[in-house]
Amino acid sequence: MAKITFVEHDGTKHTVEGEIGSTVMETALRNQIGGIVAECGGACTCATCLVHVDDAWSEKVGKPSPEEEDMLDFAFEVKPTSRLSCQIKVTEALDGLIVHTPAYQGR
Repeated sequence: MAKITFVEHDGTKHTVEGEIGSTVMETALRNQIGGIVAECGGACTCATCLVHVDDAWSEKVGKPSPEEEDMLDFAFEVKPTSRLSCQIKVTEALDGLIVHTPAYQGR
């Protein structure tokens, strides 16, 4: 298990346990984290699970794939550290990860 902290747009923090091998999106849904819609269920086809990776974690999480980059073009509030949470696998190296959810998820 790896601890992941979700920071909602209003500053509310939720620190939860993420199962190794699952995704950050699955962890959010499993723990009823607000701000993650995940309309496509993790297929990287909707951009409604956008998160902003905390600057301190950006390098460890890595850059989006070309497919994910294409979907980020349809997301709102995209920043340099934006990722689709369905594309971030929970690993032991991400124990302590901090991500921020935007005020709005939509298409």
